[in-house]
Amino acid sequence: MELTLQKVHGSMNTFYMVEGAERNDYDKLALQLAAIDPDIDGLLVVLPSAVADAKMRVFNRDGSEASMCGNGLRCVARFVCERDGIEEAVIETMKASLQVKKEKTLMDGIARYSVEISPVSFKLADLPMEYEGSKEWILKPLPFISEDIAFSAVAVPNPHLIGIVAAEYQADQSHQQKWAEQFNGPNDYFADGVNVSYVTKVEEGIFVRTFERGVGFTNACGTAMTASALISCMAGLVPFGNVYVYNPGGMVQCQVEKNGQEIQLLLTGNATILSVHQFLWEEDVENSSFKSTEELEEQALYEKFIEQTSSVSDQFVQ
Repeated sequence: MELTLQKVHGSMNTFYMVEGAERNDYDKLALQLAAIDPDIDGLLVVLPSAVADAKMRVFNRDGSEASMCGNGLRCVARFVCERDGIEEAVIETMKASLQVKKEKTLMDGIARYSVEISPVSFKLADLPMEYEGSKEWILKPLPFISEDIAFSAVAVPNPHLIGIVAAEYQADQSHQQKWAEQFNGPNDYFADGVNVSYVTKVEEGIFVRTFERGVGFTNACGTAMTASALISCMAGLVPFGNVYVYNPGGMVQCQVEKNGQEIQLLLTGNATILSVHQFLWEEDVENSSFKSTEELEEQALYEKFIEQTSSVSDQFVQ
């Protein structure tokens, strides 16, 4: 089968994206593409929807399916809006149908989209997480990890464990990697694994580094950045409202509003197309191959944007 693929990224969280019909083997396609191109984080599938403008499914590079992906959703938002000639759309995801919108370009050329991040839950059962019979875990140390790190567990709807850390934990990733790998293997706390983010206050906002479930360390994770912005507001690191979130892949803006128990989250950032491919998909990876590739020029402009944000990120990114 020959497929048209776009290679895309949001904050350097890189995917192949394909438009297709419902089928039960997209996990195999994700595995094949990751084997051929080790630089990708996963596969985005754009499908018809009976309740929205389109449906998005997300597969990690290990073939597992994620319930949401904020960076990927921005790329799907761009695809659907450009396909249909619209500036706002609704995209069906595993847990919710979400509003997306085209925003003003960055640097007169970088496509930028805002996407709703929802639903939000602090119930440990929704991650799921088990620890000492607790129902929630918000801004408290997990003593078996560290007495110095305030951790919070939140589902948006992907499961996230957010730790607020000093800068030295960003410079040396070994502590984060140790616990993230443990929580994504056989363990007593997270039956389905968890995304682990370490957050550090910077003058302009926050810096976030994420170890993604099913992927490992990534340049950025959209739901992790949004969850981190929410927790940072609740902790008083930054005020509620517009939060600048820096990461190894660049910078996004997260709008965080909380009115009692009601939380509204909006993630805004780039949606960049790197290249367009014709891909021959066969059952065996040995017989699958790219038949043609068209490289686009959008990345050069994004790299100029990265240079503007590097004064913050470079202190944490080697």
